[in-house]
Amino acid sequence: MAEKENVSGMLSPYRALDLTDEKGLLCGKILGDLGVDVIKIEKPGGDSARNLGPYYHDEHDPEKSLFWFAFNTNKRGITLDIETLAGQEIFKKLAKTADIVIESFSPGYMKKLSLDYTALEKVNPGIIFASITPFGQTGPYRDFKVSDIVIWAMGGYMYTVGDADRPPVRISHHPQTYLHGGSQAAQGVILALYHREMTGEGQYIDVSIHDSATRCTPERVTAFWDFDKKVSHRGARQAILGRIWECKDGYVYAMYWGGASAKRWNIPLVKWMESEGVADDFIKEFDWDTFNMLQTPPETLAKIAEPTRKLFLSHSKEELLELALEHNAQVYPLSDTAEIARNPQLAARDYWVELEHPELGIAITYPGPFAKSTEAPPEVSRRAPLIGEHNEEIYIGELGISEGKFMKLKRDGII
Repeated sequence: MAEKENVSGMLSPYRALDLTDEKGLLCGKILGDLGVDVIKIEKPGGDSARNLGPYYHDEHDPEKSLFWFAFNTNKRGITLDIETLAGQEIFKKLAKTADIVIESFSPGYMKKLSLDYTALEKVNPGIIFASITPFGQTGPYRDFKVSDIVIWAMGGYMYTVGDADRPPVRISHHPQTYLHGGSQAAQGVILALYHREMTGEGQYIDVSIHDSATRCTPERVTAFWDFDKKVSHRGARQAILGRIWECKDGYVYAMYWGGASAKRWNIPLVKWMESEGVADDFIKEFDWDTFNMLQTPPETLAKIAEPTRKLFLSHSKEELLELALEHNAQVYPLSDTAEIARNPQLAARDYWVELEHPELGIAITYPGPFAKSTEAPPEVSRRAPLIGEHNEEIYIGELGISEGKFMKLKRDGII
């Protein structure tokens, strides 16, 4: 365990050894937010995830990856070559002081190094060991290599994203599936800690990112089947009415509802159009009792869309939000990065935190902790570590390695 005086968080003073790359970095970050002393272990020279952009001021430098900054706050950092015998012995010493190990290597890699759960539980019987891999430790796909787009495709989500007349598209530029895998690993670790408190037993946690992504398949796919007994296709008929509408200074999200919700949400929007003189006779007299998005002819949907476009194009995002509240209509601005940064709701909740980066000579604004609580609240208080930043602190100060041996390990490329 970490030092007993570190009791500021819900999960203080537990300690975790984080061996993950981009596939699992979020797991350690969540645990760190909750007070776990997370030690990020990188190979000498730095982790591969440091080569993922974007970069601070667009300078391609492993110490300036904004991706690395984002997912490694609240961690201390050391370097260690666990493929060497000396490195393996040091890792086992670290494991004696730890409660949790998180790794995202290919299945079988840690066993080959004699650092898997079976080996480490002999060193530390209460150890909790979590593996985050593309397809898990079992099954016909366990050894497959993947990227984020492959997981989205094979998990089913990508089938539903995009226009009906075009191929499916991946969501987001950054690897979202890895975030789902990392967050579910954190859930598993927390449950395992609770179990250990009751029984004294550690355990092994096998997280498949593919499993995690499959659970994310949009609820609308199953909902449309429940309502209409039809398979929901990409884009479907909803694209004619849009969901994203252009306005004076960007875009807003709005949609027309069918079934029981049609009158409740569509009529206020039409009344709003009437008040601004853009509603034509067709939409004023439209019978929403019979409206069904999947069965309404395209030409009818186009007639509904035309006055809707006129309404939105005549206002800014801020105006549309205020007027939507006034008319009890469902219209939501699509915020860009700058608008999120100055959002008054986020500011009122102290969402943003400033973390000092002495090596850059500035403070950078970060999203704050993922939750608020009255007792031992999660917090984001430490910027991501530099390469080997805490080597001396941990190897000499905590493991008791002599300075002479420390320098030799460094010369030999072990740390």
